[in-house]
Amino acid sequence: MKYISVCSGIEAATVAWHHMGWTPAWFSEIEKFPGAVLAHHYPNVPNRGDMTKFNEWPDEAIDLLVGGTPCQSFSVAGLRRGLEDPRGNLMLTFLAIAGRYRPRWIVWENVPGVLSSGRGRDFGTFLGALGQLGYGWAYRVLDAQYFGVAQRRRRVFVVGYLGDWRRAAAVLFERESVRGLLAKERNENAPDVGLGDEVRCLGCGVMWHPDGGLECCPMCGSLQSWAAQTCGTISDGAHMGGGLNGQDASSGRLLVHIGYPRRLTPRECERLQGFPDDYTDIKPKGKDTPDGPRYKALGNSMAVPVMRWIGERINAQENE
Repeated sequence: MKYISVCSGIEAATVAWHHMGWTPAWFSEIEKFPGAVLAHHYPNVPNRGDMTKFNEWPDEAIDLLVGGTPCQSFSVAGLRRGLEDPRGNLMLTFLAIAGRYRPRWIVWENVPGVLSSGRGRDFGTFLGALGQLGYGWAYRVLDAQYFGVAQRRRRVFVVGYLGDWRRAAAVLFERESVRGLLAKERNENAPDVGLGDEVRCLGCGVMWHPDGGLECCPMCGSLQSWAAQTCGTISDGAHMGGGLNGQDASSGRLLVHIGYPRRLTPRECERLQGFPDDYTDIKPKGKDTPDGPRYKALGNSMAVPVMRWIGERINAQENE
């Protein structure tokens, strides 16, 4: 599978999909630090910059288009300007790129606020235009905490397949959840991945099995939270100085560690999003990488395990 990634950030998609042999044709990212991360890890993949200049991009056969266009215009924490905001209009640019390259698959991500933006009209516009392009589609809210990372991070994912909604639906929904048989599916809109699954400690990196709620790592004693309402330190939202939602990201989050609060390190934020340790520590020009740009880039990224799950389910559909 060959794909184009737009609003690429630090490329959660490529980290998630490389094990399947999928290859990026090019990226599209305008921010300086994420662009430097891409150049560091993927020096042979072009970064074509501004996605609004897609008409200048080369003609090439593409299998999939992926991107999470800016969420600030749809976030409940923002001004909710929706498609009146130029950043919101990038969702329409995303569709125009799909119209030019006609990939079999599209994967689009945004905050849950997009569902109610403009009283639902903004999201309806996106889905309607996707249908006019010939794509069958399905959408679902997925929460990263059910994929083995220690944060509550709910995001809307739209999967489209050219000509057939059933294949898109088969990616995002299990048959059991469609029939409404699983309580977890009914209540949480989550895939069949539970809190009993192995996760990685934010403090020391050891893999272990939490029982849910507030737990201490058996190795280092760091207090972790898998439930956002428990202490509000690692959840989705602007608690304790923001961080993982792109708002006031330079301040980081707080982690309770042996009885006192402290700020999460960039490495811990990488673990929250499912990236390898020190993925964003690129040491530009041999100097230490500043923490601020790392926090912001990680906060604006998708969660790697969620993207891996989606990619593997698309791969299964391709191999049927």
